[in-house]
Amino acid sequence: MSAEARVVNGAVNSWKQVIARADKAFAGLSAEQLQKEVAPGKNRLIYLLGHLTAVHDSMFAALGLGERLHPELDAIFLSQPDRAVETLPSVTELQAWWSAVNARLTAAFAGLTAEDWVQKHALVSEEDFAKEPDRNRLAILLSRTNHVSFHLGQTVLART
Repeated sequence: MSAEARVVNGAVNSWKQVIARADKAFAGLSAEQLQKEVAPGKNRLIYLLGHLTAVHDSMFAALGLGERLHPELDAIFLSQPDRAVETLPSVTELQAWWSAVNARLTAAFAGLTAEDWVQKHALVSEEDFAKEPDRNRLAILLSRTNHVSFHLGQTVLART
């Protein structure tokens, strides 16, 4: 295995570990538990679950991996702050969507080569990518892995 492939493998394995930790943190939480705020007046755990699902769903388009599963989540969990939308999807729906989105992403990652990972992602123009080739698919994976880790920390603190 080349050095580049080992680096990519490490990044994908890190993604898998963080997703597994988040799965464990969110699994089995009741609707009542998901109403808990990460801090007084801040996001509720249910909002974080929906937010992370929407962000991960957006990765399909950003990475050129196909159509999104739930673009409708953007209006609830990306464009609006928590509590701005009166009715959220059910806990059962959100947990199922979280699992489906991450399973499909992880499966798609397995089909990408190290060369694929260093290609331009869809959120950067050709001109900007020529100037900054580090704005690639791997950068999206790394930033989204860090994003989950950040919110996972909030989730763990809220549950204590």
